[in-house]
Amino acid sequence: MDFPGGKISFTTKKSFLPGSSEERVRCYRVLDEDGYSEEVALKMYRGMVTLQIMDKFFYEAQRQGRLSFYLTSSGEEAINLASAAALSIDDVILAQYREPGTLLWRGFTLQEFANQCFGNNAGHGKGRQMPIHYGSKNLNFITISSPLTTQLPQAVGVAYSLKMDKKDSCVVAYLGDGSSSEGDFHAALNFAAVLDAPVVFICHNNGWAISTPVTDQFRSDGVVVKGQAYGISSIRVDGNDTLAMYDVVRSAREIAINEQRPILIEKQVKHAMDEAEKQEKPPLREMFTDVYEDLPSNLTEQETSLRETIQRHPQDFPKDIPL
Repeated sequence: MDFPGGKISFTTKKSFLPGSSEERVRCYRVLDEDGYSEEVALKMYRGMVTLQIMDKFFYEAQRQGRLSFYLTSSGEEAINLASAAALSIDDVILAQYREPGTLLWRGFTLQEFANQCFGNNAGHGKGRQMPIHYGSKNLNFITISSPLTTQLPQAVGVAYSLKMDKKDSCVVAYLGDGSSSEGDFHAALNFAAVLDAPVVFICHNNGWAISTPVTDQFRSDGVVVKGQAYGISSIRVDGNDTLAMYDVVRSAREIAINEQRPILIEKQVKHAMDEAEKQEKPPLREMFTDVYEDLPSNLTEQETSLRETIQRHPQDFPKDIPL
């Protein structure tokens, strides 16, 4: 029996498929072999060190109360820089909250990171986003959002649009093992497989979704087999091996573009801060006017209501925001 997506043969022998194979999927590792130029290697190393230093300063600033929120990328520097190095600037990135290194590789400056984190008037979000929700239209990096996993169906949609436009580029979407337990993950993988979208899913599997271990999330052999279940070519790679990450992402990108199909990868700054703090906060009115070209009536009402609230309770409103 033939049908789109598979072929079926009949049998009189009754047998149940095992829940999960006892033989685990092996993890690809290169380490100490030639894989890229000295220039690329040095740029990746420089980026990983810079990312660590930036994380240290921003995390300490958050603990001091100078930033409202911050998450580090400790232990995931190689994933950030090696995967970014394997991509083209034309490839679109949809990240979660631990991939600032991909932006760093593409040229996002420490000052731009600081401006966004401090929410000043020079920042891209002008204080409307959470501090680490970076974005850059010029660098093809879609702005990060808070809800877990929502970027995955969006990534497939972007990839499908590239496919329709016959672009020589792909989409790369990052996620964690916790995201693989969300409904959007399964919808996105099925969407990508059925439409043969040129998208590469890169899953950070560190064994924990905040405080929930993977043993409380699923019984499968990690995340790599979930891609296989949807008919997506998948691979497990050592996330701390820059050579392996670079090699795998580069190959995945070539497959996604040349064969037009999805791939799943599972992988087991002081001056800028000072300058950012000197910048003024965005004026209150920009919270409403810097959204739509023509200000809708409901936003006008909200602004009026907020100003009335500030007049009644001035002690509860930040003093450093121009009214």
